[in-house]
Amino acid sequence: MLSYRHGFHAGNPADVFKHAVVIALVRALQEKPRGIQFVDTHAGPALYDLGSAMAQKNREHEAGIARWWSTATSDPMMAPYLELVRGFNPDGELRHYPGSPMIFKSLLRSNDRLVLCELHPAEQQALLSRFAGDRQVSIRCGSGYAEMPRVLPPPGGRGLVLIDPPWELKSEREDLTMALESALKRYAHGVYALWYPLIEGRELALERIPQRLGLDGEAWLDLRVEFAPAQRLGRMYGCGMALVNCPYRVRQALVDWHAAFTGLPPAET
Repeated sequence: MLSYRHGFHAGNPADVFKHAVVIALVRALQEKPRGIQFVDTHAGPALYDLGSAMAQKNREHEAGIARWWSTATSDPMMAPYLELVRGFNPDGELRHYPGSPMIFKSLLRSNDRLVLCELHPAEQQALLSRFAGDRQVSIRCGSGYAEMPRVLPPPGGRGLVLIDPPWELKSEREDLTMALESALKRYAHGVYALWYPLIEGRELALERIPQRLGLDGEAWLDLRVEFAPAQRLGRMYGCGMALVNCPYRVRQALVDWHAAFTGLPPAET
């Protein structure tokens, strides 16, 4: 678990898809004025330097955000995502990529709160330094699964939990399922977003979870995409975002959008 560093993968096609979905979920929830608590169970260091040795090792961002960087689009999911990422690169050059903590932070209203959980010591320090003194952000140094019962239900009753593990451990799906089961007992009407990779020869799909947890078709929405061949990352050919209690305001829009998503911007005409 502690060997995983998302800096090697920041801005890749999976991040593009995942973060576009997260932004759509946040904006849908914020259509109501009451404050929201956002929880990120596997936060990472929040902001990535795409020129760093870590990011340059595999240059995965070139198959993801870099392909979209110069695109002008009115796509209802991609346009807000690109606007937010461009805000971290004000000179127009793609140098930095915001991880989910910075995406959440950028979207917080004055009455929203953010809880960031991280197990890796170096990335804990990055979070503590970046958000020092920020009263809207709470850092939990430890397992996100262990922290979920301590932060749920949210004080104001409204919340979104992003569960985005590295999927390195054989027990990950069971760990996630148990954590989600416990969370739903404490906070049944919360919104949960579960990210997972699609890897050749390794079955990680989450189809068994809804039956085990008694989630019907209204409560469970599994958005799975396959990337264009040029964007596949070794054996990883796509990814999924399984949503529990997806806000109805954005549900159909996400279903329609993900069905056409390949990871590539539309061809110029």
